[in-house]
Amino acid sequence: MGCFTFIKVMMILFNLAIFLGGGTLLGVGIWVSVDGQSFVNIFGALSSSVLQVVNVGYFLIVIGSILLVIGFLGCCGAQKESKCLLIMFFSVVLIIFIAEIAAAVVALAYTGLAETLLTTAVTPLLKEKYGTDTSLTEIWNITMNEVKCCGLTNYTDFTGSPWNKENNGYPPACCDNQSPCNETLAAERNVTGCFHQILEEIRTNAGVVGGVAAGIAALEIASMAVSMYLYCHLDKK
Repeated sequence: MGCFTFIKVMMILFNLAIFLGGGTLLGVGIWVSVDGQSFVNIFGALSSSVLQVVNVGYFLIVIGSILLVIGFLGCCGAQKESKCLLIMFFSVVLIIFIAEIAAAVVALAYTGLAETLLTTAVTPLLKEKYGTDTSLTEIWNITMNEVKCCGLTNYTDFTGSPWNKENNGYPPACCDNQSPCNETLAAERNVTGCFHQILEEIRTNAGVVGGVAAGIAALEIASMAVSMYLYCHLDKK
């Protein structure tokens, strides 16, 4: 088996795996979108909270569709030795690679802006609905208990909320789960807001996050290099 044939086979197998993975994600996404209740029944209460935070179904459909396209272009391009499909595969992966770098740069450079935007959007929501909106209240309680945080920035995010008025206090998570959690104890405990706590968790696990990001980037670069090798080698055949 020559070098060209070996690389071609590896390209086909690799992209076939991507295609199957994309199909699986797409199928799960459609399932969640059409019959979310059965998904909740199988995966439990936490999945219900996740579904309320972000529309997982549509997210999985988008990711699955992108993977399907990439897998199809790479697999068929290598199998049929089509320069058109190979260059399309290269272009799609390159666009995704550039978008990932741009997103990482923006995330690192504009963390403060992201906090400001989130504060503008989330804080009024907490003050208005925490304690009356069952879904929102449950989501925040789970988040605060799991992440060990309080509100988006601190306990003052709940000041004036229905919960605050009804209980004359703050969520137990704002006082390290001590009750009653009044303003004095909340200020004394000064539990970190969820935004900063999540950022701190990311910084703490920066090695893992960086390793995963580097691994994905390496795969993307390798796939672009292989597709370009096959593309250029076809001129010599």
